[in-house]
Amino acid sequence: MKTTKLLATLGLAVLLMGGCVQKVTETEYPEDITKPKLSEYELNVISEKIYQNETSGNPKHLMFWSTNESFASLGIGHFIWYPAGQVKRFDETFPAMIDYYIANKVEIPGWLHHARKTGAPWKNRAIFEAARGDNEFQQLKNLLMNTKALQTQFFFDRLHASIPEIAKQVAPQYRQHIVNNYNALAATKGGWYPLIDYINFKGKGIKSTERYNNEGWGMLQVLKNMRPVQAGPGALMEFARSAQMVLERRVRNSPPANDEQRWLPGWTKRVSGYRTAIL
Repeated sequence: MKTTKLLATLGLAVLLMGGCVQKVTETEYPEDITKPKLSEYELNVISEKIYQNETSGNPKHLMFWSTNESFASLGIGHFIWYPAGQVKRFDETFPAMIDYYIANKVEIPGWLHHARKTGAPWKNRAIFEAARGDNEFQQLKNLLMNTKALQTQFFFDRLHASIPEIAKQVAPQYRQHIVNNYNALAATKGGWYPLIDYINFKGKGIKSTERYNNEGWGMLQVLKNMRPVQAGPGALMEFARSAQMVLERRVRNSPPANDEQRWLPGWTKRVSGYRTAIL
């Protein structure tokens, strides 16, 4: 497969957030896969939509720890951050977000620099909740609140890097189908939002530990389970339908002790929002 190596500017070269300059990365992109490109307007609209999805507009929910999870969920995309010693079943994304802050010259507290190497500073949910009034907790919440656009740019960069990876790792007989469906979304007005939101929401779908009964629930699975589509409103509808199906399958396959059924109404509301372009 012929590929072209390029320096991916990954959207905005300069973010309107204190003049933060985006980190430039090198990505090898197959020629048949559409390279993402996002305008400043799209970035801001998508940022606000993801913030509403994850927090309902309440800054308190920027820092969250579920009763059934062993990690903190931080920021508008609820980045995962494990404390030291925890088994990392799911992709841990917040340390990479800390690196992204540093690369974009965002001033962060000294303790956060240190914690990047040692893990989340709360050993469990009880300690996390008890720390809500602490200075360090408030510093991090303010940082997250004031960098929503940069966090969204991080999600976008993750999508940019993940699509070639998904296409490379998927079984050959499914590759073209997945690429075609992705390209249809990419060419659809408003198509970047569901792609960016879902890969942040449920991941790439590649990691072997993110499976129940050997079936995943990430971007790979949604694109694979879509019917063939052309660019346009139908692509949004089909992506939403497939995402709903994949999440319902996850709940059916999940261990009963997890009680994942309780999350399905919220997940359903979220992916139903993909049906209509927000831009």
